[in-house]
Amino acid sequence: MSASDAQYGKFVEFGADRPLVTDGGGCVAPLTIGFQTYGELNAARSNAILLCHALTGDQHAANLHPLTGKPGWWDVMVGPGKPFDTERFFVISSNVVGGCLGTTGPASTNPATGRPYGLDFPVVTIRDMVRAQAMLIDHLGIETLFCVAGGSMGGMQVLQWAASYPERVFSAMPIATAPKHSSQNIAFHEVGRQAVMADPDWRGGRYLEQGVRPEKGLAVARMAAHITYLSEPALQRKFGRNLQDRAAPTFSFDADFQIENYLRYQGMAFVDRFDANSYLYVTRACDYFDLAADYGGALAQAFQGTRTRFCVVSFNSDWLYPTSASRAIVHALNAGGASVSFVEIDSDKGHDAFLVHEPEFIATTRGFLESAAAARGLPPRAGETRA
Repeated sequence: MSASDAQYGKFVEFGADRPLVTDGGGCVAPLTIGFQTYGELNAARSNAILLCHALTGDQHAANLHPLTGKPGWWDVMVGPGKPFDTERFFVISSNVVGGCLGTTGPASTNPATGRPYGLDFPVVTIRDMVRAQAMLIDHLGIETLFCVAGGSMGGMQVLQWAASYPERVFSAMPIATAPKHSSQNIAFHEVGRQAVMADPDWRGGRYLEQGVRPEKGLAVARMAAHITYLSEPALQRKFGRNLQDRAAPTFSFDADFQIENYLRYQGMAFVDRFDANSYLYVTRACDYFDLAADYGGALAQAFQGTRTRFCVVSFNSDWLYPTSASRAIVHALNAGGASVSFVEIDSDKGHDAFLVHEPEFIATTRGFLESAAAARGLPPRAGETRA
């Protein structure tokens, strides 16, 4: 097992003696995990925070993305003086197993064949993703994480961490997420997967070997998914029925409307940084997530007796993972005797609200981390004292 700097950040490789055995009975070995760290680990190793990324995110939470040149997906939240203060905390972000930016996934080389795995890669679950993250945390020599935080699919990972490793999670922030994927969520993901697989260049998942990519199908999948991340008020405010660079309709199937042009741009930009097969795998992992099912259908049993401190956050315009799903988590935590706070934030930005500048969300995160830090015995922020 070795770790070093790679083109896209740091990575650690676990050899055949440390396989990742998946819920579906598969095995990933060797396993490479791509990750980034920000800040410094303190002498007591008590200030580590793990950030779990959403569906199409990666390890680049707070640095310029090497492929897009854009700021990291949580640049608004991670950095000096920000809620996840890198002058105070040691922040870790890793690419999930099944991903496509440094961590082993379907685009990686299958050691048994010398070719890309393609669909020979085992189907993975949220719990498999968390198992791989735990291997990374072990490698970094961290026994207990001060906090695990993330939104959407990242929030599912947070819940799985709290259920699978309660003694290793001091505090947890599941954001804009749910304890299981709904039928509607599965339906949207299936539309995306079918769009990818219907592209002639998908080639049964063997496109990399044949020098092509199912760009059109993946772009359509992204367009459909992106609609679910926004709210109708936000779309109306930003685009309305405004035409794109023209004074009148063309009476064609060109992108007459600004919203059409926006979605096409989002779709084409996405294919430049994401692998189509990885999209199939990570969406499937979300579909299989049902935490209560692992505990006889009783979600509270997943958190029974936990000592982890929780802050559950939802946004009132999020229809993909609505507040009712967060309330189900809170009710289960209360029934399990957990310490939990809950905040529903008023925002018209939809599901993606946790990724943008939302003052109330920023204040909530800062306040929760400060309270947890005091309970953990971490020193206050520079220039501040506690009563």
